[in-house]
Amino acid sequence: MKQISTFGASRYQIGDLQLLRNADEDATIAKLLAPCPVMQLEADQAVTESNRARLYIVLRGSLSVATDTRTGMADGTVSKILPGESVGEQSVLDEEANLSSITALERSEVLVIEADIVWKLIDESNVLARNLLRLLSFRIRAANAQLRRRQKLGEFYRQLSMIDGLTGLYNRAWLNDLLPTMVATAQSSHAPLALIMIDLDHFKQFNDSHGHLAGDQALRAAAHVLSSALRPTDFAVRYGGEEMMVLLPDTSDKVAVAVAERLCERMQQAVVFADMRVPLPQITASFGVATLQPGQDEQALIAAADGALYRAKDQGRNRVVHHQA
Repeated sequence: MKQISTFGASRYQIGDLQLLRNADEDATIAKLLAPCPVMQLEADQAVTESNRARLYIVLRGSLSVATDTRTGMADGTVSKILPGESVGEQSVLDEEANLSSITALERSEVLVIEADIVWKLIDESNVLARNLLRLLSFRIRAANAQLRRRQKLGEFYRQLSMIDGLTGLYNRAWLNDLLPTMVATAQSSHAPLALIMIDLDHFKQFNDSHGHLAGDQALRAAAHVLSSALRPTDFAVRYGGEEMMVLLPDTSDKVAVAVAERLCERMQQAVVFADMRVPLPQITASFGVATLQPGQDEQALIAAADGALYRAKDQGRNRVVHHQA
């Protein structure tokens, strides 16, 4: 970056600077700005002393500003600074190093104002102070809006990571995150909580006979049976492979068994292929039902439902077995 002039000797006017707009006829401001250097940068040239507490105002060309490059907090956000706009206000105000990486996007001319001159301008001109407050307010609003968008996006991806891609049910990560809380809440409030473990019958044989694509379709069909038959307050989870799980908050033994019986019947009626020219393979499932007992944790509840599930399989599959506490 080389000096090509001073502001007083250049063709630029005070009115060209957004921070000093409406201060054109202020002789004190003109006197303070006159010796400030006008520097020239070539395209892709970086401002090598951008870490100093200085104010940079673009007179011609444009600059790119990437923030937080030295803190490890960079998120890829790059701002474009156009003629009349500035960068470095924050570093001047808080007297800290400017952590922005500033690079010319094209051949550019930049007015450089040292921090002590900026403060003198603030002292001498309420125009600069007002314009600076407006600029910082705008940037705070923009930063808050960007933060809200990132929070929403982060929540979207967090929710996405909790969904099984094949079936659309919640996945094991969701279960590990939420089930301990559900169990603790039920125990503290003495509210019932039921869990149904589900295993598709002879699923390996189904895959061997119809192929893995058909197996995937069968899993989707089974998941649809669960999600379409439950209340909004219930939760269906793909536990792993062909195993699924249903969580029924505020549900007694009797109601949980009735729900499992209904799901078992609907599973037998599930259509795996919509194309009626293809033979419809039947899918059935075995169901194990357990309800939370006093002092039980989530692992004990799962183990109880799993034990009931294996008894259902031992008894011939395609049936519901309730764990007796």
